[in-house]
Amino acid sequence: MTVLIAGGGIGGLAMALTCHEIGVPVQVLESVREMKPLGVGINLQPNAVRELLDLDLGPGLDTIGIEAKEWALVGRNGNDIWSEPRGIAAGYRWPQYSVHRGQLQMMLYDAVLDRLGPDAVLTGHQVSAYRNLDNSDGSDGGIGGVEVTARNRYDGTTVMIEADILIGADGLHSAIRSQMHPGDGQPQWGGAVLWRGSTMGKPIRSGASFTACGSLDQRFIHYPISPIDPTTGLQQINWIAELTFDPAEGWRESSWSQRANLEDFLPQFEEWTFDWLDIPQLIRDTAEVYEYPMVDRDPVDTWIDGNVALLGDAAHVMYPVGSNGASQAIVDTRVLGAAFLDHGVTRAALQSFEDQLLDDMSALVLRNRGAGPLAILGEIDDRCGGVFDDIDDVLSRAEVEEFMARYKAAAGFAVEALNSAPPTISL
Repeated sequence: MTVLIAGGGIGGLAMALTCHEIGVPVQVLESVREMKPLGVGINLQPNAVRELLDLDLGPGLDTIGIEAKEWALVGRNGNDIWSEPRGIAAGYRWPQYSVHRGQLQMMLYDAVLDRLGPDAVLTGHQVSAYRNLDNSDGSDGGIGGVEVTARNRYDGTTVMIEADILIGADGLHSAIRSQMHPGDGQPQWGGAVLWRGSTMGKPIRSGASFTACGSLDQRFIHYPISPIDPTTGLQQINWIAELTFDPAEGWRESSWSQRANLEDFLPQFEEWTFDWLDIPQLIRDTAEVYEYPMVDRDPVDTWIDGNVALLGDAAHVMYPVGSNGASQAIVDTRVLGAAFLDHGVTRAALQSFEDQLLDDMSALVLRNRGAGPLAILGEIDDRCGGVFDDIDDVLSRAEVEEFMARYKAAAGFAVEALNSAPPTISL
């Protein structure tokens, strides 16, 4: 029973490692010719870290990332709205990590090659289409297999590959999702544009704090993705500047490779200098800045077509406001792996996977479209314009605490529920 995975990103590689763990033969097709550590910082929530530790990847996480200790929300004038511990400090059994996305992908890639062999990932091959085979109607949970068309990007030729199951982990612009849902259209842009960068900077707060500063329409995210260098006293800082525009005016293409012009956004942040953080200087100190319109897709009614299933961004791409994208892709792979153990490599396993996750993830996509855990900034904007001396004069701690608790529950990392949950995969 062979599983073919389209896409060698975080979800695809975690799926390959999960298949290997449960004894299912697997092959990954990745469109790029050479895997490189591209991207910027991301956060891995404890629910995802739990799964990576179960895959024996803990030592690698300690090498490439930093354990997050605090999550803080700050008003437009630099005063605290809310702060809370994260990871182990918050009572979780597992830490939360801030890492460079590309380094995480390379850690997973190296683990796949080491455990599955050098031919486990076939680079330079992009899946363009699939066809379910008809030698089984699937009524008894069996499968007929799938024929996959992939383009060899080295020489332009097309290859045909057969497998029992195809997993579409091919991201935001998934060709597999496009075939499964031909009316899906382009990703939706709601008006927010992100400018992202990474540079060495002075530690702030705990030295392992995620801070979100500003309002719904203009905010700045700051968190470290490396320990403090004992020689320089600096650490690698990931930052995101965000502005909101009228979506009717349109924006440029959604591509992480789009280099930014600082004049498009820096003037709006020139006055954002606090005694604990100089935002305009941090931006100027960054060698490479990229822009990206924040997009998602409407939820779909199914992630399955016969012997084909979607996971990660191909299934439920969402706004990156709650640190859920990479985390949920990892969780997806483990839920699907558990379904393979329960039902075999069958359509029934794909259906079990969808039944467990689709409704909750569809709701989370829409919740993140509404700014996710940062939506509380809208209430503060309404009450005081985002500027205050003491947040207790604006809203109560109980209001914020209730709001944050609802989001954690919706995103699958409420501390008590996660701590008491059995392992996703038990062998």
